[in-house]
Amino acid sequence: MAGRVEGPYPVVVIGAGPVGLAAAAHLYERGLPFTVLEAGPSAGAAVAEWGHVRLFSPWRYNLDQAAQRLLAAAGWTTPDLELMPTGAELVEAYLRPLAALPQIAPHLRYEAPVAAIGRVGVDRVRTAGREQAPFVVRLATGEDLHAAAVIDASGTWHTPNVLGANGLPAHGETDPRTRTLIDPALPDVLGTDRERYAGRHTIVVGAGHSAANTLLALAELAEQEPDTTITWVTRGGSIDRAIGGGDADALPGRGALGTGVKLLVDSGRVRLVTGFAVHAVAAVDGHLQLTAADGRALTADRIIAATGFRPDHRIAAELRLDLDPVLGCTRALAPLIDPNDHSCGTVRPHGVDELTQPEPGYFAVGMKSYGRAPTFLMATGYEQVRSIAAALAGDWTAARDVQLDLPETGVCSVTPSGDLPLVSLSPGGGCCEG
Repeated sequence: MAGRVEGPYPVVVIGAGPVGLAAAAHLYERGLPFTVLEAGPSAGAAVAEWGHVRLFSPWRYNLDQAAQRLLAAAGWTTPDLELMPTGAELVEAYLRPLAALPQIAPHLRYEAPVAAIGRVGVDRVRTAGREQAPFVVRLATGEDLHAAAVIDASGTWHTPNVLGANGLPAHGETDPRTRTLIDPALPDVLGTDRERYAGRHTIVVGAGHSAANTLLALAELAEQEPDTTITWVTRGGSIDRAIGGGDADALPGRGALGTGVKLLVDSGRVRLVTGFAVHAVAAVDGHLQLTAADGRALTADRIIAATGFRPDHRIAAELRLDLDPVLGCTRALAPLIDPNDHSCGTVRPHGVDELTQPEPGYFAVGMKSYGRAPTFLMATGYEQVRSIAAALAGDWTAARDVQLDLPETGVCSVTPSGDLPLVSLSPGGGCCEG
């Protein structure tokens, strides 16, 4: 259980994305010392990598309340809450102004990737004196920082799922000859990455909203470059999940994605291949050959792996974590977010109690907190860090008063026979935004 933060050490927040900066805002309001460590060169560095993509939720679901209070006091103008920003607009209009505030900027370090987290003087085995020992956060440079608590909002953007249907890399997937022709989710098809796809045949693998976004972009490119052809490969036998709630979706942007991709398939502009469990990929005469477990084969110029993301807990290897064996989240949170049973709109509010680990004072939050579940919304992460900051300040009444208004409808969940987990970001997966 988390206890009140006392003593000379700050709370270390890992990641200066939406949830990490929200944590900083709440810690500031609680009067708690903090340090934010960002691996990239600027706030929202990971979001900027998919900056060309428009979120399918409006601004009102993407702003943290404590962050808004700090920004408003500095004269910031709130964007139109009903408009849907792009990733780039989220960074430029919200994250960078927030990071630049005098309440946060002095406590933020860029290009400071974390290599490991432990406790001062004790390893994972030792119990005596463990809870009194401060955390040690080791940077990739070898520098050690001491911390009273650690809030890990490092996300999952840089740990994508593989193409292989069984969760292992497909045979040949890691071969350098194939890797150069396999792209991660959400390339900038109509912008900086245009030349990779114009006039070529691309296979998009995956059945989430990242795949839908990419298919729509490729179809627009094909209108401009008629020799561009597109194949959509899914492991499941149906694309119902990708189509989602359509006009009935509480997030119109999400519904429009599904409607648009269905029209592409129905019109023949995208060739759909279902039930294709990827087994192997190989470079053949300058092209890629994708082979399914049942022996079917497809050939293309490039492959886009829109297969979702997974958490990387290696930096916490010396901490005592109790992770759900299926999702890789805290065991208490798993039944609340299981994508077999829940969409993003049916996940009930949760906070410090569900996110507490056997290692007191360490919390994985945001998209990382959900493990492989794609049912995450940015607003969920904001409520997580609000609750944790309250607990670290000793205000348990506020910490346990968790409240959340989430949009319902839309197919964010998966069935056991479905495809790999959806991309864990707002434009790319399920309901994800973090």
